[in-house]
Amino acid sequence: MRNKKILHVAECDKFIPPYIDFIKQYLTSNEEHEFLLKSGMADSTLRKYDNILLEKKSKVSKFKYYFKLIIKMHFADKVILHSLIDIKIVQILFFTPWLLKKCYWVIWGADLYAYNQRDKTFKWKVKEFFRHYVISNMGHLVTYLKGDVELARRWYGAKGKHHECLMYTSNLYKEFHLPERKKATLNIQIGNSADPSNNHIDALERLLPFKKENIYIFVPLAYGQQEYAQEVIKKGKEWFGDKFKPLLEFMPFEEYLSFLASIDIAIFNHKRQQAMGNTITLLGLGKVVYLRRDTTQWDFFKEKNIHVRDIEKLTKLEREEVLANAVNTKEYFSKENFKQQLSNIFSY
Repeated sequence: MRNKKILHVAECDKFIPPYIDFIKQYLTSNEEHEFLLKSGMADSTLRKYDNILLEKKSKVSKFKYYFKLIIKMHFADKVILHSLIDIKIVQILFFTPWLLKKCYWVIWGADLYAYNQRDKTFKWKVKEFFRHYVISNMGHLVTYLKGDVELARRWYGAKGKHHECLMYTSNLYKEFHLPERKKATLNIQIGNSADPSNNHIDALERLLPFKKENIYIFVPLAYGQQEYAQEVIKKGKEWFGDKFKPLLEFMPFEEYLSFLASIDIAIFNHKRQQAMGNTITLLGLGKVVYLRRDTTQWDFFKEKNIHVRDIEKLTKLEREEVLANAVNTKEYFSKENFKQQLSNIFSY
């Protein structure tokens, strides 16, 4: 009996190399995985395994990538689609609908919430025409957020089977010894990137009543739209002066973990599911986290008995260690749970 062929299709984003390493290290089943990757921001961190094909950045390479994709999807037993943000992949699936029943869509967020794009141009409508058919007939939906699955069903008529899965190692609980705090300064984090969906200006405005308090406001802006980042920096400096601390360079993982450990309060003002890696890590460290109530992650955390606060009720700033959050986060977002979830998907 031959091994199953499991094809993973993705851009080489920061989540992908650790995901591949995790499968290589912990999942020793008979399934045979192959990774067909488009060049991305994490190319340099990708280990060289025989089962990885990484597209180069030339136009010829891109054409070869999509040609290989069509061939390999037909021969695979399962196709794991890490995001549906690439409209060319969506179009290929539109014209090869017989492949959809064996496809597993790992929902990233932006690929789902494109439905709510503010400027509904003709180009957007054309993309949504293809996306609606593909998502509606997708065989399997992969995420740990039931709310995102419900939205996919409501917006696109998605009929696929839901597989609960933590998706990536960035969402796992991280064991970290918190250093003893000696300073009285309250460290606040806003957002996780220079994407406008962080709604930084609105979050900063909510902090204006506390501008005379002993606070520092840290804003990660290395990743995303740099023109937008400059707007945030200008407003942050104008309102808070030296208390505003933009973070403009990428940090190694361990350094970023130490940074998160130094945070007392985090504000994620996204109107959709986003920044979950940051959020989970901070909750696992027992930090205070503010979210919007109308997001799928708000409902998810409430269901898991993980306490988050409503950004609309930000009336005072206080340092608090939420020990119950650390316990509940460690239990659900564990390596063992992730291993079992992936094993269920790959063997299903």
